[in-house]
Amino acid sequence: MLTLFGDLLHNFDTQNPHSERANVENSDSCPSDSESGVSGTDSNEHRSRPFCNNLSAVSNGEAIYEVVTKKLVSSLSSCGFNAEVEAVYRNDYTGIMSRAKLQSFCIYSKAMEVKCGGNSNVKYAWYGASKNEIRRIVSHGFGLPVDTQTHGQGVYLSPVDRPFESMKSASPDEDGLRHMLLCRVILGKIEAVPRFSEQCNPSCEEFDSGVDDLASPSKYIVWSSCMNTHILPEFVISFRASSYGRGDQRRSQSSRTPNSDWMPFPTLITTLSKFLPRDAIELIGKNHSDYKNRKITRQELIQLVRNVAGDKLLMAIIKSYRRKIKQPSSNGLYNN
Repeated sequence: MLTLFGDLLHNFDTQNPHSERANVENSDSCPSDSESGVSGTDSNEHRSRPFCNNLSAVSNGEAIYEVVTKKLVSSLSSCGFNAEVEAVYRNDYTGIMSRAKLQSFCIYSKAMEVKCGGNSNVKYAWYGASKNEIRRIVSHGFGLPVDTQTHGQGVYLSPVDRPFESMKSASPDEDGLRHMLLCRVILGKIEAVPRFSEQCNPSCEEFDSGVDDLASPSKYIVWSSCMNTHILPEFVISFRASSYGRGDQRRSQSSRTPNSDWMPFPTLITTLSKFLPRDAIELIGKNHSDYKNRKITRQELIQLVRNVAGDKLLMAIIKSYRRKIKQPSSNGLYNN
């Protein structure tokens, strides 16, 4: 059984068996007609369709809107970003070609289930891109990846609890909105793909897809040969995202910048890696690189590190470093 955000669904009422929540909780790897919305489209015909005719707006009163919104906002918040969802759109599969894609996905899901002994390993995952690319994907399917491929040649998606990985590719549109797809993905049996690999297919018949880390994946890798059969875009989420400001009390217990010692930034990252999860360290490392390339300011870098690591941990690390080198305070929080 495939459950969308099962850790959050308990917050919604279950008394109506025909509600969106009931459809989600009882969905498997192949969406039903009632779930996809193809059995009744009159109410959707009057809704806004900014991407293509196959998408209809989800009301913010619907359970699925609340589930998707809460998961995205809370996950990005843990990475130091304040997200505000503007709209959620659902693929209703009313067009003949989109209906064919749905049926194809179901067939491949069932085939994978047989291949893998009863578990096709279907997951929900995020995919971030520009508004125009999102529109092309929903209308015509995925094209060959053009971005830098760090773990082989394929389409990279991120798990539902790690949307930041996909948000990095979701460039803001002319109105400052970012857009991401929430897709069902047939993963089958996964294998670890090493960094800088040039792999473009499973390494052997045993495997079906890849991840960057078996224990804690931040990337699902669907090979290009399977991208339009094993990925089913179901929702488009339009949102705004910004890093928390210095005075935001939700992320910082104190508005005072720590007055601490000079410390080489690589040393700080190495020390933080002993306390923070991998995705947090990757986020800090990426922003340090952006700072060196003059994409963000020094203050923005410092604020993000404080948001992610927290002042208490930073102060402890810097004080420990001071004791080791026995050096008086210098002229900055971190050295780069």
